[in-house]
Amino acid sequence: MGLLDFLSAKDRGGRQRAAGALYGAAVAQARQPAFYTALGAPDTLEGRFELIALHVHLLCRRLGKSGADGTALAQALFDTMFRDMDRNLRELGVGDPSLPRRVKAMIQAYYGRIKAYDAALAAGGGALEKAIARNVHNADAVTPGAEALAGYVRRTAELLEAAPAEALLAGRVAFAPLAPAATSGETAPPR
Repeated sequence: MGLLDFLSAKDRGGRQRAAGALYGAAVAQARQPAFYTALGAPDTLEGRFELIALHVHLLCRRLGKSGADGTALAQALFDTMFRDMDRNLRELGVGDPSLPRRVKAMIQAYYGRIKAYDAALAAGGGALEKAIARNVHNADAVTPGAEALAGYVRRTAELLEAAPAEALLAGRVAFAPLAPAATSGETAPPR
């Protein structure tokens, strides 16, 4: 192993730790009970997947603006998410013959969601509320929960945009409070 191979392997180890930390933070945030109670996200496997995918995408979106290191970390975060999805499906008893098909469907769903969310964030207006109603709430019309979740997504996107790249690259992240009037203590800025 040459010096560059050693340094690259060492960097991958740090990147994997950061990806694991970011993924853990995204999952913990997506499991906040208020998403399922106050905001009406379905407390099902699909509903939980939608919220994890949404949080991971917000992180990957921001990391993609942090140069080559950010792009590499975004890829490691994506890989971490789908390794975890594979493991979870196995724990749920999904058999080996159907596992690749199920994971592929989840990856396709993820890509469909990020395309919809990115377009909605760029379009402004009520586009994000509609995308969230359709994807998270499985509804044709915008619900109050979709409106509240869209507000949270916008606040989180702004918070991540302002977060220091160094903190994110080190695996430290803070998400926006679920309600704009929430007091301090729910989230802390990255260090």
